[in-house]
Amino acid sequence: MPTLTRYRRRWAALAVLLVAEAMNLLDATIVQVAGPAIHAELPGPAAAIPWFSAAYTLPFAAFLVTGGRLGDILGRAKVFKLGVAGFVLASLACAAAPDAGLLIGARAVQGAAAALIIPQTIGLIRALFDDGELAKALGSIGPVMGLSAVTGPLLGGLLTQAISWRAAFLVNVPLGLAVLFAARLLREDRATTRPRLDLAGTALVVAGAGLLVYPLIDPAGTNWWLLAAGAALLVVFGMQQRRAAAPLVEPSLFAHRGFPAALGGSLLFFAVMTGLMQVVPMQLQLGLGADVRTAGLTLLPLSAGLAVSSYCAGAWLVPRFGPRVMFAGPALLLTGVLAMTAGGVGAYPWALALCGLGMGTFTVPFFTAALHRVRPHETGSAAGLLNAVQPLGGTLGVALLGGAYLGTGTAAAALGLGAALTVAAAVAVVPLSHHFHRESDPEEGPPVRIT
Repeated sequence: MPTLTRYRRRWAALAVLLVAEAMNLLDATIVQVAGPAIHAELPGPAAAIPWFSAAYTLPFAAFLVTGGRLGDILGRAKVFKLGVAGFVLASLACAAAPDAGLLIGARAVQGAAAALIIPQTIGLIRALFDDGELAKALGSIGPVMGLSAVTGPLLGGLLTQAISWRAAFLVNVPLGLAVLFAARLLREDRATTRPRLDLAGTALVVAGAGLLVYPLIDPAGTNWWLLAAGAALLVVFGMQQRRAAAPLVEPSLFAHRGFPAALGGSLLFFAVMTGLMQVVPMQLQLGLGADVRTAGLTLLPLSAGLAVSSYCAGAWLVPRFGPRVMFAGPALLLTGVLAMTAGGVGAYPWALALCGLGMGTFTVPFFTAALHRVRPHETGSAAGLLNAVQPLGGTLGVALLGGAYLGTGTAAAALGLGAALTVAAAVAVVPLSHHFHRESDPEEGPPVRIT
């Protein structure tokens, strides 16, 4: 009986971590659908709509690595609880926001809190399970994320239509409180050697990325000089990392072209993914007068395609065909984007389904190939960068595609830009695939497995 009790406690603790992961993804996708409804009620310009998403994803991306380091230093369970508490309070502030500016500020706090939560989950799962059950526990993350991706837009549309957009934020409160209550099941875990925080590097990344994104979201403004300032800060960040005692980024990762190609391809691909999920609801609600529930249902084929193709790629395609499967992803995504551009609203359902199929077909083999030759001492930094570049790419996509739509009043310009980004993403991953195949040559020995 004691053994059975411990078994149940472990899986209950896993459920707590999975709910926290799902809460983060739900919050991001819910707001993409509810953005136009928020703008209709709160004072502020239409240019604020992309910021409802970007204000969350930008600090989330920038603080992910630092959040992981804090877990190593202070304890992952402690930082996890702190992040959930901050997320709940920020969600309440979002729901009560009287204007767009305060909502955007509260969203930024939400993103920073999520950056404390998400990096802790893998370490806490490893602390809970032994080798025999660990693979099964880690394998449960994918289906939960797929379900959240499908549920988010639909739930956002239904809550906003039936109650208010404020309910889309309030849904985090009972979920977060339940997670906090059950978090006592978690086993405390921290790194055996305490790393140091790179506060200067974190500040440079946050400032540089913010300055890059701001003028992209507001293309009609006169602040394009901020792009140069942001790029300069990121160059300074690269120089600072070479000299930092405890850098956020392991410099040796950039000694070979495969990993930089992985970052570039991931950045561009997730820019298209997230940008589409921002532009389509905006076009339906602002351009065509559809209600928010219709906008949420329209995104359902994309989410379903993503869930189906992720499963098929992991179960069948990658084991049979290897990492070259990833190139089918950009091809399907580009076909869907072009179909939406040419066919208009009538083509949206099946075109978005193609986009979703492309997303899942790309992501599963991509991350396997990206980490294929990463050395053990580089694994933490590499995983942190790949995780951070997804929301950063999402922020870029919201800025570019959302800004293009708001700047022209038509989805055609935004979708055309999305097509260009898709091609760029496909080109960016060519060196990665070449690098993977070249280093997997039997004459050079077996590949290193990252666990």
